[in-house]
This record gives sequence, structure tokens and C-alpha cells, in this order.
Amino acid sequence: MNIHGLKLFYQVATTGSFTKAAELLRISQPAVSSQIKKFEHEIGIQLFKQQGRGVVLTEFGEALAEKAKNLVTLEEHINSFIEDYRLAKAGTIHIVATYLPANFLIPKWAATFKGANEDVNLVITTTNTKDAFEQLIQYKADIAIYGGGILERPEEVEWEELFEDELWFVVAPDHPYANQYVSLADMMKEPFIMREEGSSMREHLFSLCQTYQVKPPKIALQFNGINETIRSVMAGYGANFISSLAVREYVDSKQLARVYVKDVHINHKIAICTRKNEKHSVLVQKFIETVKNSL
Repeated sequence: MNIHGLKLFYQVATTGSFTKAAELLRISQPAVSSQIKKFEHEIGIQLFKQQGRGVVLTEFGEALAEKAKNLVTLEEHINSFIEDYRLAKAGTIHIVATYLPANFLIPKWAATFKGANEDVNLVITTTNTKDAFEQLIQYKADIAIYGGGILERPEEVEWEELFEDELWFVVAPDHPYANQYVSLADMMKEPFIMREEGSSMREHLFSLCQTYQVKPPKIALQFNGINETIRSVMAGYGANFISSLAVREYVDSKQLARVYVKDVHINHKIAICTRKNEKHSVLVQKFIETVKNSL
């Protein structure tokens, strides 16, 4: 069936006039009449009948016009969907993030973005550094937001640093090292509560020990989330090595205390990552701009 002919027929049916349909479509009236006759011949059923000086729909024509309405409405919806997506008004962005930005940065960024783009879906997955980059490289995510001290960046990843954050050693307020200056060797004798293997903070801590030739600490408790490690230290056991973003409010409220390790001052990077040599979609670019504008 000729879809163009069906749509032309629908215009004549809804306007009630070949002339009005021609004006609306910006073509000549004879051209409309000719194409309607061709469409009638194609389907083998009469659509219009003469009535006085004009024409009216046949019974079949009325039924077909009702069916055609659904097609035209769907076409308008699809065109609107395409335009919204092209202009970044709709669609889905898959974001994978390491635990630090997922817990302490992305909620604000996502809220700001959604406030201006309510029809765009944000699918956010939280995981460790290794898995975050794998998901990005394997096209399971559009953006990876990373927070940590990784030394080697995957070659396939485009890396844009947003800012640096200080790393702190923290203990419970009644710990003997609370608010004290100690050596790295003494600090490493404490039991540590850390995230699982593959987390950037754990790898950074062991790299620090290797750099200063100090025996790495015992990982006494291991969790898959940041908040669990913080709560365990607050409960009075062990130490943690963690971003100041995650624990600053607890230190300020004296629920945790810093330990100042002599000659060790470490920052880590917060970065937004995409696939190298790949043009960003309008949606992805819009989210990245939202993040940058919020800094």
C-alpha cells in the first residue's frame, strides 16, 4: 500500500475538500485529485462519491479515515520523539560511577540535570574502579565518573579531570591516634577497614606503602560500600584511608578524627571519562556541561 497516498487521502478526508488539502500541502488541486484516483485504483475500492457540486466519503472511506488517523498520530509522535532526542530533550544516559562520586557528587549533579531535562532518563550504576572502566570500554555505559588514585589509565578512555580531593586517615574520636601526628609505619600497624579488592582507595593505600617501603596494613574488615566502612570506624574499631569528601562532615561533628601521617599528603582525582575518539551524543555532552557548571 502507498503510505503517501493514504496520508494524502487523510488530509482530504479531514479538511473535507480537495482544494483545502492542496493548500495545506502546498501542491496543486489537480495533483491531489490525480494522486487520490491513483490510490483508489491501487486499493481497488472507491473512497469518495459525488454529492451535489462536491464529494463526500464513502462508507469505506469514513472507516479508512478513522484507521489512518492512528497512523498519522503515530507518525507525529515518532517525529516528535526524534526531534526531542536530537535536541537532548529525551532519551537515556547510562552512567557508571565509582563509590565516592556515586555517593557524594552524582546525587546533586543528577538532580540539577533532571530539573532542566525531566524527560531524560539517567541510569546510574555504582561499582569499583576496574568494573567502571570495563563497562565504559564495553559500551555498557556512556559516561564513567571516577574518584580515586589510579596510576594507569586505560588507553581506550578519554579522561577529563574535574578537581582533586585530599585523602585522610581517620579513626574513632577516642582512638590513641586521634588528632595526633604519627609515622606511616606506625599507622600501618593498625587494622584497616577497607573496600573490596579492585577499589581505587585500597590500591592507593597499598601503592603508598610500596612507595615508602612500609609493610602494608592488615585488612581486618572488608565491605563493598563506603558508608559501611565509615560506620565501622565510627563504632570504634580500626582505621580507614578515605576521601575527605566522604568523611569531612563526620570529622567536623567529631564523630571521627583525623590522623596526621608525617610527610604524607595525598590527593586523588575526580574525573569524568568517556571513550576515546568518540563523538559525544548531545545528551552526553549536555550532562557533562551540567557537571562542569556545578563545580
